[in-house]
Parts: sequence; structure tokens; C-alpha cells
Amino acid sequence: MALLRFDDLSLSFGTQIILDQAELQIEAGERLALVGLNGAGKSTLLKLISGEQQPDHGSIWRHPTARIAQLNQNLPTADERSVREVVMSGLADVVALRQAYDALTQREDMLALHELEHLQHQLEAVDGWHLEQRVESVLARLELDPDKTLAELSGGWRRRAALGAALVQNPDLLLLDEPTNHLDIEAIEWMEQMLLEFRGGLLFISHDRRLVEDLATGIIELDRGHLTAFPGSYSRYLEQKAALLEEEARHQAEFDKKLAQEERWIRQGIKARRTRNEGRVRALEALRRERGQRRERQGAARFNLDEAQKSGKLVADLQQVSVSFADQMILKDLNLTVQRGDRIGLIGPNGAGKSTLLKVILGDLTPDSGQVKYGTQLKVAYFDQLRDTLDPEKTIIDNVSGGRESVDINGRSRHIISYLADFLFSAERARTPVKALSGGECNRVLLAKLFSQPANLLVLDEPTNDLDIETLELLEEILLAFEGTILLVSHDRSFLDNVVTSTLVFEGEGVVQEYVGGYQDWLRQRAPEVKVNPSKTSRQKTLSASEEVKVPSVADAIQRQEPPIAKTSVRKLSYKLQRELDQLPEQLESAEAELARLQALCAEPDFYSTDHAQVAQILAQLEAQEASVEQLMERWLELEAMQSSEA
Repeated sequence: MALLRFDDLSLSFGTQIILDQAELQIEAGERLALVGLNGAGKSTLLKLISGEQQPDHGSIWRHPTARIAQLNQNLPTADERSVREVVMSGLADVVALRQAYDALTQREDMLALHELEHLQHQLEAVDGWHLEQRVESVLARLELDPDKTLAELSGGWRRRAALGAALVQNPDLLLLDEPTNHLDIEAIEWMEQMLLEFRGGLLFISHDRRLVEDLATGIIELDRGHLTAFPGSYSRYLEQKAALLEEEARHQAEFDKKLAQEERWIRQGIKARRTRNEGRVRALEALRRERGQRRERQGAARFNLDEAQKSGKLVADLQQVSVSFADQMILKDLNLTVQRGDRIGLIGPNGAGKSTLLKVILGDLTPDSGQVKYGTQLKVAYFDQLRDTLDPEKTIIDNVSGGRESVDINGRSRHIISYLADFLFSAERARTPVKALSGGECNRVLLAKLFSQPANLLVLDEPTNDLDIETLELLEEILLAFEGTILLVSHDRSFLDNVVTSTLVFEGEGVVQEYVGGYQDWLRQRAPEVKVNPSKTSRQKTLSASEEVKVPSVADAIQRQEPPIAKTSVRKLSYKLQRELDQLPEQLESAEAELARLQALCAEPDFYSTDHAQVAQILAQLEAQEASVEQLMERWLELEAMQSSEA
């Protein structure tokens, strides 16, 4: 059964075309992911469906009895409303009918009896007599405390309350705009399961590639005003989209070649204007009109890090570090060494202490007990998910360059307008105050500011929020090429898998355990009973200085053939990871050959009788080469494990 249909729909804001004669149909039971670049108009499309926005041309048909509910991208305000009131607000029309009915029961005239009969039919049609039961059912299903106020709740729980207001309507079509924003990984997986069990139609926008892959039965792409439906999974969509873009590029190249030939012909002079060539001239004019109407695909963002000189080999060393706030233990007897080149992901529920640990590592917070040794020559660039480093009243230019006309990137001066163009800001847009930007644009401004500062230590707190998927993948490539140290807080499971080499998992009661690899690697290595929940007692021992804890490697996990604890999506490695895997055997062979050469040199009988400084230099090279071979081997095993688990 069709729930909704767009017929020849068009909408523009000034010169920006959102929809151009678009067609769309959503069937009952479909779970469709809406994808497109930032600014393409995805949120506007949801507003068209819900009726908040009207089209310039065309029509929107909605099934007469279909109920449409929406979860907005913005969180509910942290005010004094109770959770019960928020959930019940989803049935505001039903509540109004009940109140009107109750008021009429106080009257005894014939007119009131007639109106009561009419209201009774309306309430029966919307199941209004079971209002309280529906609210209680949703509260229990979402594990919400009805008496808590929104001011008492974290962002994740406010998001859950807003979802309750949508689900209590028993919608036939549910619209979700970035539903995973402000949720930790455990809450994201809970929401994913909840939506898999939802029986109505679903149209959602999300930058979380794992959620899209696991949840969507089809993809709707909004690209340059056109809506295109791709049946199947997200990975299947990527394959089809790549083929379409290749075909589009080939067609445009042929068109441009023909247009260039005709332009050369017309410039030959009077012969082109003879009567017998009038048809060719008219054809050229038609080609020019067609070329002028072509809407080019928005360019992808392109940017590079301004890397500072290398830091010391040690970034930070924590021994027996403990931190607590009031009666809550945040860190307990933590031993951790961060070395140059580490890419560490922090995983844990909201409020578990990830930001606290970052402050300890950076020296911004003194622990209650334990010792912290800090490295040398550290140049820190910090990405703040709250965007506190941006001044909303200042323009993008002023926020990034401080009013200067140029920025220095890797020793080369670049004009600020040219630099911001790499982050998809036009010259006009670059002069816009930050307060007028969308969430995705604000994050691109933060990245532009971050990457304009020389750094050898990146601290990234939820950098993926509101970024489109193409920009996410570019950010991954930049971070993989970065030779410094990365500390990453993210709830994006794919991003963690693709970027980090180890994870710090907050397992409750101050226990922080380190695991090799990314999120999926942690799932394979963790004990089955461990839950990432600070409110539950952790069954793992706390690290102490006297205990030697061996972190299981990916190879160990494969050798033991431990089954994955959580459901993994069936997909191929991404292009960049596959390319990295393909290049690793050659890199390993070269690195092992160099290691063998150094070992042979050290094994010569008169090696230690040579100059002491030269001996020390070669031994240092040997140590570095051994570490390089080990790192390459671990990365190869990690990628092989990812590939085998997804095959």
C-alpha cells in the first residue's frame, strides 16, 4: 500500500534548486534512507512530507488514513516539562478531543449531547479512550522515567523522550532526521533494534553508515534537485552510484567534445552562416542552452592537515591514575601509555568519563591520585563537539583566520577565501555569521579552523556529527595519512573501525580497558558478560601497577575463532581500506628486507668494535625497523580480520 507520493514536485529557495520535477513513492513497510550532500535539501524534503513546507509546483498525495510522525534533528529544550508530558505531546490532538469531551459532559442541553456524540466518534477513530495506556506502553518500551524533567536528562535521554512522542502516535510513516545525534553507541544500537521492529514505513536521514547499512531496505538519493531510488542496501547503492557517475562523466565528456567542435566551426567565419548551414547554427544554439542548464555536482570537500614538527616519542604516561566526582568513580587505578603515532578511540556511554580522561592526558585536569608524565613538543589541536571555540556573531572568515587575509598551511601561504573553498564555502558564504549556519556547516568551520593550526596531537570530540558521508570519508583519509597522534571520541562505529588502531573502553565503576583495533575488534575481544554501562558492576578486574595485563591481539581472537558478540553487517571493505590492504604485503616485504640487512650488519664479528656513535645509530635504526615491521604486520592482520568477518 502506498503511503505517500510526489508528483512533478518542484521547490527553490532563490537560486538554489531543492527539487526539480521530483517523483517519489513510499510504500508501507519500507525503511528508506535519504542521502545527499550537506545543503542538498534533505531536511526540507522531510518538511514537505510533514506539511511544514509547501512546494512551488506539483502535488503531494498522502494516504487519507495514514498518520505521519516526525523526530526532528534538534533536541527538545532542557526545560521543566516531565517526560510524560513530552511523550503525551505526540498525541496533542487526541488530548484536545478528550478535554473537549470532558468539558461537554458538564452540560446537559441537547446541543451538548449532539456534540458529545460527534466527539465520541472522533475519539473512537483515533483510539482516544486508551490514551493513558498508549503513553504508559511507550514509556515502558523506551525505559523512560515518566516523572523526570527534561532538565534532569542527558541529550541521549531527551532524544529518547522525543522518539517516544513520535512512536506514541502509532504512525504509519515515521520521519527521522539524524536520529543518532547525541546518542552513545549503546543507545544507537538500542535505537537500531527498535527501528528494525517498527512495522510502519520509515524514511530517515543519517550520517551513520553502519546504521544505514543495517537498517535501510532502500536508498533515496537527493542530488541536484532529483530524487533517485536505489533498492537494496547502502553498500549496493554505492556500487550503483559509482557506475552512474562514471556514465554521467563519460556522457558529459562526449557532449563537451561535440560542443567544442561546433564552437570551433562557428568561429571559422562567414562560411558557417551560409543558408545551407542554418540548421547547424540552430543546433549549436541548442547545445549551448543545454550546457547552460546543466547543474554540476557539488564538489567534494578537500583539505589537508597543517602538521607540526614531531612530538617526543612519549605523549603521556598515566600510572595508577584515579579521578572521582562526588560519589562517582570516573577513573580507577588507570595505567596507560600514549606514544607518538597512536590513534586511540574512546568508547563509552555519555557521562562515563571520556572527556575527563582527555583532560587528564592533556594536562588540563589533575587526578586525585596517581602520576602523569607528559611528553615534549606537543602541539595540540582540539575539536569540540559543543562548538565552544566558535564565536556565533563572527563570520566564518573571522573564526578561522582571526581577520587575517591568509593562513599558512604546511609552510605555504593561502588566501583565506581559497582555503575555505576547500571546505565547500563560497566567497559569499564565507562572510556569513556562524549563527546562520547549519550543523554540518558549523562542523566544517571547526575542521577548517582545526586544520589551519600546526599540530602533532589531534583531540577530536565527536567530529562526525552532521557531516555528509562524502566529507566523512575524506576526513578518514586525512586522519589515516596524519603522522601524529590522534585521540578520538566518536559514536560512529564505522568511523572508529576505519581510523583507530586501539580503543579505550569505559566498562563501569572507573574501569578503562584497552583493546587492539576498532569497534568491531573490541566486540570480538571483549568478554561476553561485559556491558558498556557505568551504572552496572563491571566483572573485569581493575588495572593496577602490580598486574601485567596482556591485551589480546586480533590474531589471537582469530586463532581462538571467537564468534562475534554483536551482529555485523555483510559488506566489503571500503575502497581506501582495500587499497591499504593490497599495498601492505609489498610494504611488509620491503620493511622485512631492510630489517634483515640491519640484523646481518649487527651480526658481523667486528660490529661492536667500530665507532660507538655509529653502533648506537645502527642499533636505533634496528629498533625502529623492528617496530615498523611489527606495526605493519598488526595492521595487515587487523584488515584481514575485518575482511574475513565481513565476507
